[in-house]
Amino acid sequence: MASVSVSHMIIFIASIVVAAGVAGVFTDSVGQLSEAVSEQGGDIASDVRSDVEIISDSGSGAVYNATEERIRLHVKNTGSERLPPEADQIDVFVDGRYEVDVQATLLGGGDRWAPGEVVRLDITEALSPGDHRVKIIVNSDEEVFEFRS
Repeated sequence: MASVSVSHMIIFIASIVVAAGVAGVFTDSVGQLSEAVSEQGGDIASDVRSDVEIISDSGSGAVYNATEERIRLHVKNTGSERLPPEADQIDVFVDGRYEVDVQATLLGGGDRWAPGEVVRLDITEALSPGDHRVKIIVNSDEEVFEFRS
């Protein structure tokens, strides 16, 4: 009879040890999952608060300068997020080609692109006469601008 109680006690203790190990693994996994969801939520919130609009006039001759082979666009921050006014933070495509020779100038100065402020983008690109398309991407917000050179 005593041997049955001892074996039951050993099985009970083993069950408690296994349950504690499983609970530790689940606790760690849930903590990592929670941290990942929080981080992704912060990134998504930043993307949602980021919004820009190209405010240049596509009908004017001020967009493309053939002599300097330069496209000049004015982009306004219409979101609620303060953005870095740096060209390496803004993806620019001209007629489907990714552009690397882009300068960004925050009009009015400063080091952060606040809501309501405008950045001037100067894109060095030789264009043939005709219709063209510029696509800019800032924090997953995409804007397309079509013009004729």
